[in-house]
Amino acid sequence: MVDVSITSLIESFEELLPKETSYAIADPDHFIYYKPSKIIDLKIRPGDKINENTVTYQALAVQRKMSQKVSSQVFGVPYFGTSVPILDEGNPKGCVTAILPASYGKPLSNVLTVRTGDTWKPTTLQDIIYLEAQNRKTWVQSVKGMGTNKYTLSELEFLLPDETFLRCHRSYIINVHYIEEIQPDSHSTFLLIMKDGLKVPVSQTYARVFRKRLGF
Repeated sequence: MVDVSITSLIESFEELLPKETSYAIADPDHFIYYKPSKIIDLKIRPGDKINENTVTYQALAVQRKMSQKVSSQVFGVPYFGTSVPILDEGNPKGCVTAILPASYGKPLSNVLTVRTGDTWKPTTLQDIIYLEAQNRKTWVQSVKGMGTNKYTLSELEFLLPDETFLRCHRSYIINVHYIEEIQPDSHSTFLLIMKDGLKVPVSQTYARVFRKRLGF
């Protein structure tokens, strides 16, 4: 494993992901750490060999982030997992897996319902410019205006199609089609200028994935 405390690593993820998340950390062959949530428990034990049908195995094999729903045949209960391999000069040294209830693996339809005042407006995903977490609410800015949605930003990160929407900050998910310009920034890694004029920071946590996804 890389030289980092497992406890501090999990604490960092807990700030970004829903409270229902369980966590598993593995070396290239075995699980070495597991922390279940109150909602889902796969009963993994340190020392268990990584099953080839798990999302952890798949992420290590292809050496990139993998997200998928896994059937109950593997651990007895279905789950939705996102695994991120830890690489050292291109070699897989381990993997961190976030484990959520299987319902998180079900993507949204092409519509997200936005509340404005006392009304709800179905909004097509292609019209959404960005989503922002502020004052314990999720705000949705679309070409038709702004409103709120019932999901948290962390929940929407799993539900929105990742070919269009990208988490760039703990407070923002953006639609990549509405980026006007990417600028270097002294306070964050990058600053996005959106087509509506908003300036959105890209934090160091998300910078590497952001650059890889946008190819620069």
